[in-house]
Amino acid sequence: MIDAEGFRANVGIILVNDAGHVFWGRRVGQNAWQFPQGGIKHHETPEQALFRELQEEVGLTRDHVELLGATQGWLRYLIPRRYLRRDRPPCIGQKQLWYLLRLTAGEEQIRLDADGSPEFDAWRWVDYWAPLTQIVTFKREVYRLALEELACRVPGPTTAAEHRA
Repeated sequence: MIDAEGFRANVGIILVNDAGHVFWGRRVGQNAWQFPQGGIKHHETPEQALFRELQEEVGLTRDHVELLGATQGWLRYLIPRRYLRRDRPPCIGQKQLWYLLRLTAGEEQIRLDADGSPEFDAWRWVDYWAPLTQIVTFKREVYRLALEELACRVPGPTTAAEHRA
């Protein structure tokens, strides 16, 4: 779904464990790491897209996680010109609702090959704030906004105040 301004509706997923570390996935065939994310289809609510993307990209279902929170509104980023596709209507960026999930199942339930076309070929747990130094530059502000807004809901010492110190 691309809106009138050219932003594709999308969900972002911050999956956290009980130690306050977050799931960090490496995109297939690249040295690029990110949180799971994906587009919202016309017939879906954002929450339905969240659980579809979670299943497709990480192999987890609603039964494997606890929903801890979501951003209050859309967070937007522009896609650099060199990465733009020639879609109709044209897509200039993403607008995302971010969800914070806690893994309640064992991590052996994580399966990157649950879908026929995996998004990730490796994953690891990282410090809650580590993605801010590792994500591509054009997504960095959205990641910062999402992480700061949701930090108060994470188990463990991950408050925004500690991050800024």
